[in-house]
Parts: sequence; structure tokens; C-alpha cells
Amino acid sequence: MKQIERYIFRIALGAFLSCLIGLTGVIWVTQALRELDLITAKGQTLLIFFLITGLSLPTLITVIAPVALFIAVIYALNRLNGDSELIVMSAAGLSPRHLMRPFLTLALAISLGIGFLTIQVMPSSFQELRDVLTRVRGDFIANVVKEGQFTSLDNGITFHFRERAGNGALLGIFMQDRREAGRTVVYLAERGQAVDLDGQTYLVLEKGSVHRQQPNSRDSSIITFQRYAVDLAAFTPPDADTVYKPRERSTTQLLFPDANETYYKLTKGRFRAELHDRLSSWLYPLALGLIAFAALGDPRTTRQGRGLAVAGAVAAVVGLRIAGFAAASAAVRSPAAVTAIYAAPLLAIGLSLLVAFQGTRVRAFNAALAARLRRLSAGLPRPRLRVRAG
Repeated sequence: MKQIERYIFRIALGAFLSCLIGLTGVIWVTQALRELDLITAKGQTLLIFFLITGLSLPTLITVIAPVALFIAVIYALNRLNGDSELIVMSAAGLSPRHLMRPFLTLALAISLGIGFLTIQVMPSSFQELRDVLTRVRGDFIANVVKEGQFTSLDNGITFHFRERAGNGALLGIFMQDRREAGRTVVYLAERGQAVDLDGQTYLVLEKGSVHRQQPNSRDSSIITFQRYAVDLAAFTPPDADTVYKPRERSTTQLLFPDANETYYKLTKGRFRAELHDRLSSWLYPLALGLIAFAALGDPRTTRQGRGLAVAGAVAAVVGLRIAGFAAASAAVRSPAAVTAIYAAPLLAIGLSLLVAFQGTRVRAFNAALAARLRRLSAGLPRPRLRVRAG
């Protein structure tokens, strides 16, 4: 790129990064606040909290990046025009093609990044998020038992604890195990803490005793302990096979699905729509960037307002996104609608290029046509108004 093109590229890149980081940070914080109950109510660690909220970042970036590019192009062109730099560049012979090159380079780089995120990273993040949430919801201590209540499970276990300490430890634990017919085991402990070890979760009891009743007898034995570990795997029912949704599956699995899978047979349309939505996502940064350039790429004096052009660009972007969502929704029901998923951004790109390179001719043609219509209307005889008496 030439020096002037590198100058424009730096302005647009700085505006894009500022918008992307700012918008992503704000939305991420709002999403993270909704997951605070993982720590406050479910006793999870900060690591789990940041893992769950961090796995949503690829999705946020793919949604926000095209919008951030659109804002960055509008900002850069408005700044160049406000400082009269666009007028000087145009007077110096800088063609629209050279002016578009830095914006197009930035849009292509963002498109490649979004394509990589949607095709490779997002499915993996969705799948990992599903696995983490499944483990969190399956946590017996965090989700099943309630403070101060006796909780009876279907497999013959009754659990109770007096209160939860600030570090997640349980105080005043009572646990009765009656899974074996005719035999009862009661655990009493001052405190307990859930610990993960070698992929298994154990409840480590401290300062307590174990009361065992012998089968078919009233005799019982009492064993005191300082530390005692109980495997919590027996407290939860066995996990069913996890069925991943289309957005949680890799792109390869969407391209070559298992035709014998029951879930695929029931939701074949969702698989089709998700696949083509991923493959077309990289087109939207190009479309949004070119829409902004087509609206504001012409040099104008400071007396010429640009608000109408900005409003038109925003309306075009909103219409494009609505058309994209409608096409993806229609593709779920009809394979013929797949064409519309690609046609919406490609049509926006084509029209934007037409306006950017042929905008002067189009506006001159429209002005000449309007003037001719005014002349024709001025030459027409005016209708006479007849008034009838009586």
C-alpha cells in the first residue's frame, strides 16, 4: 500500500479495535453478571466462572466485529471528510479504487478471522460450554441439596447440612445411606468440602463419625474420624448420552452427518441452516464495510450534510441482517432457501460496489431525469377549474 493508503488503514484499524474491544467488553460484562450465581449460589470457583463466561467470547466477537467495522469505516470517512482530506485526495487524482483499498484490506482480514472463528472455534467453544454446564448442573452439592433442608434421593440417600461457609465448605453435615436393604450407614461431621481427584468428585468430611447398623440386627458400630472421603458418584444417577445441537457440532460433522442418527433425522433442516450460515458468515464484514464506503466515500464540502447518507447506510445494514436471519430461518424448512443465505450478502456487496464506482454517473442520471420531468411538467397545460352556478 502507498503511504496515503497506510494512513487511512491506520485510522480505520484504530477505530475498529476501539469499537470491538469496547462493545465486546460491555456485552461480556452484562453476560458475566448473569452467571454470578455460579459463585454466590452454587459454590463454584472463579476458574469455572471465567471459563464459562470466556467461552462466549468467540460468539460475541463474530457478532460484534462486522458492526465494529461498519462504525470504523463511517468514522474514518467522516474524519477524512471533516478535515477536507477527502477533497484534497480527490483533487490530487486519488481514484475511488485506491481510496477503497485500505478499507477493503481491513474488511478482508476481518472476514478471514470471522470465518476461522465460525467454522473452527465457535463449535468447539459451544461444545466445551455444554460439557462444563452439564458438569456444573450435575454437581450434587451445588444443585441438589439445600441449606437447612433434608434432601431424600431416589437411591436411598438422605443428605442435610446446617449452613454453607464463605469458602464453599458445608457445616453440620448429616448423611444417611440406605441403598443396601437391611443396612443403614449414617455419617455425621462438623464440616465437609467437595474435592475433585482424578476425575472423580469426593466429599471430604472432617471431625465426625460413621454409624453402621448390621444387617438384620439392632447392633451398630461407631467409628470416629478426623478426615473421611465419600465418593459422590453414587449420589447422582448415571449420565445419559449427550446429544449435541447443530451449533455445538464441528463443521465436518455438519458436512458429513450420521444419516442414521435419530436426532439428525428429526432436525435435518437445522443442520442444513447451521452449516450454510457458518459458511456465509465471512461475507458480512465485506458487505457492511462496502455499504459504509458506498454511502460516505464521496468527498463533500462541510456544508453538505452527511446525516442522510449515514441513516441510509444504517437502514441498509439493518435490512441486510434481517434478510440474512430470514434466509437462515427459511433454510430450516426448505433446501431451496439456502441460495438466499448467500444471495443476501453478495447482493449487498454488488450494489455497494456499483454505487461506489458508478455513484457519480447514477446521481447525474437521476438529476438529469428529475430536471427533464420538471421541464415536462412545466410545459403541460394546467387543468381548469369549472364552477357550476346554482
